Amino acid sequence: MTFQSKTPEGPLEQKWRNHKSNIRLVAPNNRDRIDVIIVGTGLAGGSAAATLAEQGYNVKAFCYQDSPRRAHSIAAQGGINAAKNYQGDNDSVYRLFYDTIKGGDYRSRESNVYRLAEVSANIIDQCVAQGVPFGRDYGGLLDNRSFGGVQVSRTFYAKGQTGQQLLLGCYSAMSRQIGKGKIKMYNRHEMLDLVIVDGKARGIIARNLITGEIERHSAHAVVIASGGYGNVYFLSTNAMGSNVTAAWKIHKRGAYFANPCYVQIHPTCIPVHGTNQSKLTLMSESLRNSGRIWVPKNIEDAKAIREGRKKGSDIPEEDRDYYLERRYPAFGNLVPRDVASRAAKERCDSGYGIENNETNEGVFLDFSTEIRKKGREAAFEQGISNPTADQIRKLGEKWIEAKYGNLFQMYQQITDDNPYKVPMKIYPAVHYTMGGVWVDYNLMSTIPGCFVIGEANFSDHGANRLGASALMQGLADGYFVLPYTIADYLADDIRTGKISTQLPEFDEVENNVKTRLNKLINNGGNKSVDHFHKRLGLIMWNKVGMARNEHDLKEAISEIDELRSEFWKDVFVPGSDDGMNQELEKAGRVADFLELGQLMAMDALNRNESCGGHFREEYRSDEGEAKRDDEHYTFVAAWEYHGEDIKNEMLHKEELKFENVELKTRSYK
Repeated sequence: MTFQSKTPEGPLEQKWRNHKSNIRLVAPNNRDRIDVIIVGTGLAGGSAAATLAEQGYNVKAFCYQDSPRRAHSIAAQGGINAAKNYQGDNDSVYRLFYDTIKGGDYRSRESNVYRLAEVSANIIDQCVAQGVPFGRDYGGLLDNRSFGGVQVSRTFYAKGQTGQQLLLGCYSAMSRQIGKGKIKMYNRHEMLDLVIVDGKARGIIARNLITGEIERHSAHAVVIASGGYGNVYFLSTNAMGSNVTAAWKIHKRGAYFANPCYVQIHPTCIPVHGTNQSKLTLMSESLRNSGRIWVPKNIEDAKAIREGRKKGSDIPEEDRDYYLERRYPAFGNLVPRDVASRAAKERCDSGYGIENNETNEGVFLDFSTEIRKKGREAAFEQGISNPTADQIRKLGEKWIEAKYGNLFQMYQQITDDNPYKVPMKIYPAVHYTMGGVWVDYNLMSTIPGCFVIGEANFSDHGANRLGASALMQGLADGYFVLPYTIADYLADDIRTGKISTQLPEFDEVENNVKTRLNKLINNGGNKSVDHFHKRLGLIMWNKVGMARNEHDLKEAISEIDELRSEFWKDVFVPGSDDGMNQELEKAGRVADFLELGQLMAMDALNRNESCGGHFREEYRSDEGEAKRDDEHYTFVAAWEYHGEDIKNEMLHKEELKFENVELKTRSYK
């Protein structure tokens, strides 16, 4: 195992170019001798599979969905960042780099973030060539909008379904290679463990989710692109199937897990409705371009709204508290996600929440100002000199519909409220995880030959991801980084030949997998998997959620320990392991979440500072903002597995060096 970032020497703007020039290659005539396994076929895994297959490698791609088109990347709404300066507002590669470093609260590697900004423009060109229908302005050029934490327009979008359109472009590239036989696609397969031979990742054990068959698959390298672990909280904006299993299995085989406590809470989600809810719905951050967030100034008005005696539209303008505009005038409603989320929590904790749910948690996202503004502009363009209020509203709603129509439609279908007429109700929810498997500059974990890309790794976002950067990182890793860096590793394997699946290492790992499945099936408990998942989610949300403190974190570690013991004693998994069994799938994933949850609480307890999405109540400024401790915590916390007792995990520190930006307190005022 190696624990070195392998960041190239030299000036920041030359690191990636020089690195590519000096790493080894695999010649085209040798690539068909090499097999690569890719686990996960979202934007990161799908783009990597398509690119590596196009280059000539033999790719085996695995997804637990029935099709790569069902990957959770499809759910991304608002857009993808790129430093093209199409709006002429002084954007640049350096500005995207700086905004990302600052947005991550100075807890990410400079070299990785600059590379991300540098290749971002290539992504847009690639996707346009694939036919991705990005929004365009009146002149036919690609359009941009703003996102939180920046003061330029650099976010390319396809209405409110950017992730879906990008994934379809990626899938078309994959399909071409599947048709050529260069990608062998394994749908409805779940990776359950990693096989290491002579210190190198050489294969996986997977379960066919239709037949229940346990399969062995070998390769010269394994790429994990399985997404994030937000479902450890049970309620999140993630798809119900999203899980940590692939990433956690390689962690238990020796891959360090970095910054697990860095979790992003998205400020604009539809609030929780009740205890039987199974997931939450995200409303795109792009809506904060046009919507204004507020709560009533008077606590009695908030109470009246909760009780149904008043509506948001009944509150006059002078009695509304546009609290983000009040507290952060420079950025207003477009402050970063962690800042906006904590501000909403503060207002609701103070009694100003407007949603009639168990916790009274909810704030308004109001489009009436933008509707009036755009309506007047449209009336002027059409030569209507004295438009009526009704004309203005209709023209403004038409503009909003063209920009965000599918998002408004989705909101109305879920809530039965018309957001053109009444304000949306929103509240923060778990959305994205900045932590993940530790990787070096080449995207390789501490296990040689095991690479990790996209949300599954920790590398680019620091303690808080800026909106529209997830799609950027996934496609950057898959299209423009991994295909170069993996060649440097695979150059040693052109004479290796096929990796046999009959090796004793495969026998041992397969037996371990079968033993665990048998234990779950034959456990004989009396409580469902969801019973334990919901209880874990409550512990995580209440004690390792938006605000953390020493007392709660210590309690969480102890409570998760007890819950984990109870799970293995009392969980009931119906059916058998020799066919389709979704409860068995869930049980394995929740068992992994229970271990991860404990490590997240330990990591949060260890980091005695507030930074980005990690907010410790003991470490805040006089104004209630996050307060970093750069003297003691400017490092990546990388945890090494040491047996079943998660409390025995060993912490390794990768010190972060900032040579191109000045460390200073984030301010969006």
